[in-house]
Amino acid sequence: MSDEHEEYEVEALGVEVSAQPIELYKVLKIANAVSGGGEAKFAIAEGYVAVNGELEQRKRRKVYDGDVIEFNNEFYLVLCDQPVTEVAEKPKKAAEPKPAPRAKSGSKPAKGKGQGAKSKAGSQGKSSQGNRSKAKKGPADKATGRKPISF
Repeated sequence: MSDEHEEYEVEALGVEVSAQPIELYKVLKIANAVSGGGEAKFAIAEGYVAVNGELEQRKRRKVYDGDVIEFNNEFYLVLCDQPVTEVAEKPKKAAEPKPAPRAKSGSKPAKGKGQGAKSKAGSQGKSSQGNRSKAKKGPADKATGRKPISF
């Protein structure tokens, strides 16, 4: 009997989602099992959520149609009639900003004298930013890796 899996029949609430995969914490929000995303992420991280009978602590775990989520003695069945779509947004975002800087750099040399005035203003802005970053310098905290800030 130890080789066989036991099956249980439970009542589950259906949670309809518009696309799959969807992140686990979002399913809890859609099901109104929690009041917000922060609460959902906390509950998952603390080990109060199970997916398909196994404890899950990854907040952004991908959940698909037919997955069963257990939280707070309630069961939620993910329902989605859309096909699985994997979106690769990072390469698209990296490709879009590249043409814009080329256009700006091409317009600067044509201005001539105006370029010098702009570069001075730009250097003043950079120096004020540099002063701010100098105030943050110092030994980093060994526990967190953060640098001290003084006001």
